[in-house]
Amino acid sequence: MCVFTLATALAACAPTQPSEAGQTENVEFGDTLTMRYLGAAGWEISAPREGSADPVVVLVDPYLTRANYSGQPSADPGDTRPVYSRNDTLFSDVAAIDEIIERADYILVQHSHPDHVMDVPYLALKTGAVVIGHESTINIMRAYGVPAQQLITVRGGEDYDFGDVSIRAIPSLHSPLNDKRYYQSAVVERGATRPLRINQLVEGGSLMFLIRIGGHEVMTMGSMNYIEREVEGLRPDIALVGAAPSHLEIYQYTPKLMAALGYPSVVIPTHADNFRVPYGAATAYREEWVSSFADEIRAAAPDARVIIPRHLEPIRLSVR
Repeated sequence: MCVFTLATALAACAPTQPSEAGQTENVEFGDTLTMRYLGAAGWEISAPREGSADPVVVLVDPYLTRANYSGQPSADPGDTRPVYSRNDTLFSDVAAIDEIIERADYILVQHSHPDHVMDVPYLALKTGAVVIGHESTINIMRAYGVPAQQLITVRGGEDYDFGDVSIRAIPSLHSPLNDKRYYQSAVVERGATRPLRINQLVEGGSLMFLIRIGGHEVMTMGSMNYIEREVEGLRPDIALVGAAPSHLEIYQYTPKLMAALGYPSVVIPTHADNFRVPYGAATAYREEWVSSFADEIRAAAPDARVIIPRHLEPIRLSVR
């Protein structure tokens, strides 16, 4: 499958350089897929639906509240919002969410840390979307009153066809934080009650997803890690790859991943921003992280197009 991402790119699948900061990738005709980066590991992915004016919309780890729950003053001097500790209860910024997200059909949650799951209960109740995730994620949804018919629990390995979209859940691993000492075995038990404190939103196991939508196959990552045997043989044309520096703790992370995936046509860094400051803040991007990652991709997969996403700006892709 050949993919091109600019109306001016007449040669499909030709080697290209990463997008300049702030540049929106788009095609002026024949779009089959539109993506928006929501920050952290969050994405909105939509495509035309056969026989309907409404697109099919998939949200992945949609976190838009962007609260500072580090317990430390904000990295952005203009950010005067409250500072939270992990013992606090945090509530979704519904005004920000309503301004950005209108609808969704599916919400995929890769693990249950707050920057992945915290806004999902509100979005599920607002949109009626089906939530797919590990048991901890689903138990969080139950705690906030999301109806059972909107919940699908997976362990990884499931490959479900929903008609306009098909979704494969892929077993995965969390980033190797704290100099490889990160490990979290806790889960959110069934029967948990709202409101949950920040420290109750534990990993609960990690997933990746392969989303087949609009003639494309999009592989998502929620962390800077993966299980090589679980991704080997997948052939996504679009790969959303965790790009924060913890990926450097993994042996040959980038070249092994590119080889296992058969060298995707388009690679987009994800989970490489500062998600504890508001959209538009001076420190919202980690430019050095994505620049370094783009260099790794160019070395490992020189024919891939690397797109540097900007918050909420549409990336439109078409099949040629």
